[in-house]
Amino acid sequence: MPAQRRELRDGQVPVVAVVALGGAIGACARYGAVLLWPDASNAFPWTTFWVNVIGCGVIGVFMVIITDLWAAHRLVRPFFGTGVLGGFTTFSTYAVDIQRLFGHGRAGTGLLYLAGTMLAALAAVWTTANLARRAIKWRQS
Repeated sequence: MPAQRRELRDGQVPVVAVVALGGAIGACARYGAVLLWPDASNAFPWTTFWVNVIGCGVIGVFMVIITDLWAAHRLVRPFFGTGVLGGFTTFSTYAVDIQRLFGHGRAGTGLLYLAGTMLAALAAVWTTANLARRAIKWRQS
């Protein structure tokens, strides 16, 4: 194997490992939330909705902290941002929930969930990132 390819591969192994570990932790946390707060099969999927919104809110704070405040180790972002929070937020389940709602004849609820989750998740990232930046600015002044 050429030296350049080996260096690239060896540099990526720790990143892939921490993403996998973080993803397993995040997915277990999400699964725990579903076990604690199960939804009826044809009801609005509140647990998945709140998991996604909360996870996106944490992503907003986390990204501000590691970009504006703290010089984090190079594996922190892949572990926590991509791994833990990527495993915790669940847009694949979101898609399955929409399909399930439509399959149960709940198209209106499915469309509400489709738009509501997207808007709430984006609002959560934007709001928490702005609040984190304000808190940092306030603390530094």
